[in-house]
Amino acid sequence: MEMNDANRDDRGVWKKAAITVPAIVIVGFLMGIVSNSGFANGWYANLATPSFQPPGWAFGVVWTTLYTMMGIALAVVLDAPRSAQRSAALTLFAIQLLGNFLWSPLFFGAHAIDAALILITATTVLVIVTIMRFWRVRPLAGALLLPYLAWLCLATALNYETGRLNPQADSHPLGLTGGM
Repeated sequence: MEMNDANRDDRGVWKKAAITVPAIVIVGFLMGIVSNSGFANGWYANLATPSFQPPGWAFGVVWTTLYTMMGIALAVVLDAPRSAQRSAALTLFAIQLLGNFLWSPLFFGAHAIDAALILITATTVLVIVTIMRFWRVRPLAGALLLPYLAWLCLATALNYETGRLNPQADSHPLGLTGGM
């Protein structure tokens, strides 16, 4: 442990997290409502789902937990001294978060399964790069995003399999999961 780590005052992190956590959780929740995500969505409720899909209640619990961890990770990086490395990490975080927030309207709202697959794949790649950048700023921030990466990998597989099992359900098929 470095001397400055032992003497670090993390009160600034928690002040920032008091803003970043609710902001991310609330926007994520609102995107779900706007896009009518989940089994309450009539289109989605009628689709065949993959055998490895978690129960419906798990999604709200997991996303709330992940958004909370993302908000804390963001606060940790925001609390770090200004630098080009910190700026690059924050830019990547913002871009991947936008991709995250746009996925539900694309998948559940527009029923664009293949386009959503492209978006979630790109978002996953951006999250990998964001984790590496966050880790360079402060390892804790990168570590806090690892469960999010794991869940995105599962979500990507679910997106693909849902398209494969329901080839006629995609409103704008691109031929990625079988519909055309």
